[in-house]
Amino acid sequence: MTRVIVVGAGAAGILAAIKAAENGARVLLLEKMAMPGRKLMITGKGRCNITNACDMRDMIPMIPGNGKFLFGAFHTFTNRDIMELLEENGLPVKVERGGRVFPQSDRALDVVDTLKKILRKKKVELRTNTRVRDLVLEGGRVTGVVTGDGRTLAADAVVITTGGASYPRTGSTGDGYGLAREAGHTIVPPRPALVPLESDDPEIRALQGLSLRNVRGTLLQGSRVLGQEFGEMLFTHFGVSGPIILTLSRAASTAWKKDPQAILDLAIDLKPALTPEQLDARIQRDFAKYSRKQLKAGLHDLLPQSLIPVIIDAACLKPEQEVNQITRKERQRLVETLKAFMVPLSGTRPLAEAIVTAGGVSTKEINPSTFASKKVPNLYFAGEVMDVDGYTGGYNLQAAFSSGCVAGTHAALDGKEESV
Repeated sequence: MTRVIVVGAGAAGILAAIKAAENGARVLLLEKMAMPGRKLMITGKGRCNITNACDMRDMIPMIPGNGKFLFGAFHTFTNRDIMELLEENGLPVKVERGGRVFPQSDRALDVVDTLKKILRKKKVELRTNTRVRDLVLEGGRVTGVVTGDGRTLAADAVVITTGGASYPRTGSTGDGYGLAREAGHTIVPPRPALVPLESDDPEIRALQGLSLRNVRGTLLQGSRVLGQEFGEMLFTHFGVSGPIILTLSRAASTAWKKDPQAILDLAIDLKPALTPEQLDARIQRDFAKYSRKQLKAGLHDLLPQSLIPVIIDAACLKPEQEVNQITRKERQRLVETLKAFMVPLSGTRPLAEAIVTAGGVSTKEINPSTFASKKVPNLYFAGEVMDVDGYTGGYNLQAAFSSGCVAGTHAALDGKEESV
């Protein structure tokens, strides 16, 4: 019987192990943490955003980091396939806004427990607290792994699914990069892909805890638009975060990679549903209502309380000004500020705080049909360890599930041929 070792029990590793077992292999799944699926536990704010229910043809554009490389994998193991796999094993799922798929229980632990149940059903041997230190390379091919305590474990095929270098507390510490280099692979320098952004502006940091919904954020480099997103965001003690910020962060990270001195700004349209003319009319109605109040009170119906003094200052107005004394020109400045509240950006949060890692094992050195190494026979890759990354919304987990499925399947089948 073919012996397959899968290194890393995250989303990609678990699917690789399941599919290898389904194709007749004896599978050993190694995980250095005390339990599998640690990163799955934190996705979707602890609810686990399993996948996205979009048409699979629309999945690739949502993977800006080498999405076309996953074309075959996405059609081999689809979003419907992972949903059916979970539901067939007792975990109902649901589709929410934006096509995001979650377990009906809203508990990420239930997803991990269901996947563990499938592993047991497929007779996959799972060993936790087991780190892989080296690959065993003999005769130009991989024949096993060496664990952290020096033991050598033989295998007909090895699948590396160790994840990226973000959220190291979940076990994603970049171990797979070293193993890949050992086999002669090129590592595209890792960088944060979905990550909060920093601002040195003390007024921005003073807004810590303020959450905004239904706003439009535009990432700017001078007058050049690098990206634009609509949805939710959050002000933090270091700058800004939230769904639209995470999506825009990839473009910011790329810009700073090209030019570390690049000056980037975030322009926030606080009232995207209103044209400037409609917003001006709305402000005039509010000013008529609060005509005898100071400006800081006249904006009470329009903005969150903590944002009012910041907007007034950004519009070069005075909070104590009487509303009925505001000129048309001053009101125009207020409209312009509300439609483009500028947040100067100073950098991304560290890679360790990124939700997803960009970079990793070069996809040019991996066969997209099998996810086998082009450098070394019997070696496979899947998941975030590869130079593949997508936007938030379930796309990254689907990439992990799909690539894990293909890698595990071919590791079992190709390994069987080698072992004959």
